[in-house]
Amino acid sequence: MSSLAAVAFLAFFIAYNGLTAQSVIHAKPASVSAAAPAVHLANISTRLAVGTGNNVLIAGFIVTGTQPKKIITRGIGPSLPVNENLADPTLELHESSGAVTANENWRDTQQDELQATTIPPGNDYESAIVKSLNPGNYTAVLAGKGGTTGVGVVEVYDLDLTVDSKLANISTRGFVDQGDNVLICGTIVVGSGTTNVLFRAIGPSLPNIPNTLQDPTLELHDGQGSIIESNDNWQDSPNKQAIIDSTIPPSDPREAAILRQLTPGNYTAVVRGKNNTTGVAVVEAYQLN
Repeated sequence: MSSLAAVAFLAFFIAYNGLTAQSVIHAKPASVSAAAPAVHLANISTRLAVGTGNNVLIAGFIVTGTQPKKIITRGIGPSLPVNENLADPTLELHESSGAVTANENWRDTQQDELQATTIPPGNDYESAIVKSLNPGNYTAVLAGKGGTTGVGVVEVYDLDLTVDSKLANISTRGFVDQGDNVLICGTIVVGSGTTNVLFRAIGPSLPNIPNTLQDPTLELHDGQGSIIESNDNWQDSPNKQAIIDSTIPPSDPREAAILRQLTPGNYTAVVRGKNNTTGVAVVEAYQLN
């Protein structure tokens, strides 16, 4: 990382997700299906300095398969051990139909359901939503109440690892600054075997967005915080052909990508600007199989 503060937060981010993932893994399943995939992304999450207007945290995710997927979406702020955290986050879950589910303080709605997941937020000012979602595209929007700003995390946890549907992707747009205000995406792989995951850092090809990050860089960290792969320009990747074969390579040669076969564990992707440049970027993680 570019600062000691960023290193400290990354270590916390990995450990924090690891602890909560255990609660998900050992939660009592809602149903049983022999068609459940052998390897899942049990959690997808993104951390960002949340601004106002177009610079709030906007995270899109995809549920694939045929069966409804029960998830919990959390908006975390005041419990994060960083300076200038988001003191009172608000959370919205948008469906492709246009339906919106909103929450400000998690105890105000669904308190019993959230506690039953075993992973409710740790602070009463944080937000959470439990919902069963049909396969499709969804967007979670994390903002500060009253236009306040600060560092926040949006998370989506899979509460039923037994159905054939799965969390296949997270894509988050935000402003990439310097120091510990970079863009961080985490995921937890559970199950048996391995899975191929493609991480992308997109900037210059973003359409109709001012002040995009012109040269994003990407790092992939394991559960101990070690960098297991890094990339600046995706066409320089040793897995260039496999990235092309995925059918979703970045469209600009300055953008970054890492395609990695992952075993069960915690992983974190970090996006920053080359030479400490700043701007709006998107970080994505796709489970390819």
